[in-house]
Amino acid sequence: MKIVIAPDSYKGSLSAESAADAMAKGVARALPSAVLLQCPMGDGGEGTLAALVASTGAEVRHTDVTDAHGGTRRAAWGWHSESATAYVELAEVCGLQYTDIHQRSILDGSTYGVGQLISESLKVGATSLVLTLGGSATNDAGAGLLVALGGRLVDKHGHELPPCPRNFSQIDRIDISQLDGRLKNLEVVAAVDVDNPLIGKNGASAIYGPQKGASLGDVNQLESALRLFADKLYDAVGHDVSEYPGAGAAGGVGYMAKAILNAELKPGIDVVMGQVGFLNLIDDADLVITGEGRLDGQSLAGKTPIGISRCASKLNVPVIVIAGQLGYDWRASYEHGVTAAFSLMDGPMRLEEALGKTRQLLIDRCESVARLFHEASMCHMRSIPKLGEGFVIVT
Repeated sequence: MKIVIAPDSYKGSLSAESAADAMAKGVARALPSAVLLQCPMGDGGEGTLAALVASTGAEVRHTDVTDAHGGTRRAAWGWHSESATAYVELAEVCGLQYTDIHQRSILDGSTYGVGQLISESLKVGATSLVLTLGGSATNDAGAGLLVALGGRLVDKHGHELPPCPRNFSQIDRIDISQLDGRLKNLEVVAAVDVDNPLIGKNGASAIYGPQKGASLGDVNQLESALRLFADKLYDAVGHDVSEYPGAGAAGGVGYMAKAILNAELKPGIDVVMGQVGFLNLIDDADLVITGEGRLDGQSLAGKTPIGISRCASKLNVPVIVIAGQLGYDWRASYEHGVTAAFSLMDGPMRLEEALGKTRQLLIDRCESVARLFHEASMCHMRSIPKLGEGFVIVT
């Protein structure tokens, strides 16, 4: 029996790699002879880099970069030398987990450090880049990334401006003549977890600005700033991608990735599954076990368990989801390939208690799932008539 174990992280408790290890231990208790393949997953947000590294065998590298507000941060990125592919997670540089949104204004935030990591990957010979765009604390339309790669924001006096939204009203032109020439040979896939445009009522500022500490006044200022920025970039590149689905991802980095890097914007879980060859991995599998912190109606937008279930359903492989919580409308997941879903908790408990027990709860729940699956498989086998029993043999 072959079982593929492919969870996302359980936020606040376990990384995807640690969750896969716990799941495997539980399954092995019940099925010691089963072939267990661990494939940590992610959907583009925080932790996706770790999942990609664990599943592809890429090397983890570290580079000192500028964080969202001008400080220095030692950021991790991945390097897969055989395919010359770099893995860059935006959240590693300017993620919400590293930013005090109550002390720092989003108007002063920049993605400059993300561009620094891309530049570092070009130095080692990257020809392919996977850029994951979830969990950002910035809303600069990728201006910082652009400047780090050689672009310039210039005012009417010819002076360069720092690449943050507070300064966008002073931009006279955007100069891309000195962009790093190696970008022309770089194939970029951007993993996004939203399909919002850059600007407008469903844009980056209006929808996600408040989650990053923006007041109503800040949102209005950000909206005006990004509109002006998009106009100036249009003058520089000759095309407008501000309405492209996913352009609003990571405060507009999706927009910059499309406009300057000619990136393909794809749902994060699809990107990760493509990188690890997930469809081939499950080709002869008997079962897939996945999970993350919460399964609900919003998961259908492209969270890890749903992406995996849709993929597995193409090969008629059953999928079990182990979720920290089963939220509103979770049963809709059955229409997207999920065979069964279970809550992680084994009784009433506070969130703090559950977070501390996640590993053991995963082990126990996966042991139970494996026992049930094995027994159901045996019952199915016993129900199949042997040759000569229930058959009329025609010669």
